[in-house]
Amino acid sequence: MVGVRHRKGEEPLQFKPIKTRKIYEEIVDQLKALIFKGNLKPGDKLPAERELSERLGVSRASVREALTALEAMGILDIRPGEGTFVRQTSQSSTIEPLAWVLAVERNPVAQLMEVRRVLEVEAAGFAALRVTERQLADIEEALKSMKEAAEKKELAVDYDLKFHYAIARATQNTVLLRIMNTVADIMHKTFRDGRQRLYDSPGMAEQIIQEHYSILKAIKNRQPEDARRCMLEHLNNVETGLEKIRNSLGENSGEA
Repeated sequence: MVGVRHRKGEEPLQFKPIKTRKIYEEIVDQLKALIFKGNLKPGDKLPAERELSERLGVSRASVREALTALEAMGILDIRPGEGTFVRQTSQSSTIEPLAWVLAVERNPVAQLMEVRRVLEVEAAGFAALRVTERQLADIEEALKSMKEAAEKKELAVDYDLKFHYAIARATQNTVLLRIMNTVADIMHKTFRDGRQRLYDSPGMAEQIIQEHYSILKAIKNRQPEDARRCMLEHLNNVETGLEKIRNSLGENSGEA
């Protein structure tokens, strides 16, 4: 770090040496440019990681990091077993900074949960005030499917996500919905394995489903304060459960 003299009696200004950009950032810029110019269109499938790494002259790890960042921005859709595709609709540029931070953060679990509390607690309150009958039916259907999946010992996590998406749609707030969709995609990938372990823990599936019913009841009764309280209690319980799972497995990677 280089010090520069400022004024007499004052601490010198501290500057850090300029570092070159990371390789994955260069890849991100190239792919974004191709999409912006129309060379890659919505729905197009990107070349495989191996081919991209060879054509760009970089490691597959750098390509993978770039693709993950672009997916977090809402620009790409990575489908396991199928490939990577340009999304049909791109996220607003106002969302990109938030998505970028979440994508490159090394230990995002605690920060993601904080973001989730900020967004989803208020979303539950807005939903209680604005939900339509159709949207209420969507929330109920998602919860019903989650309960059936849990009883069959199937993956209830996907229906859990649909439940929270349905509440976000009921806010009637397009900006909030877009931000939640961007963040929720990242959270779903980050928490998916841990949440499934949570569902597999004795009594946890029943507890989570009951908490969801409490949230639904408050929204259905048009009680915003109760909806916020129930959502906050639910998210706090989920975070506590995930933390216990990570501690029991000795994990520090945030894969939950």
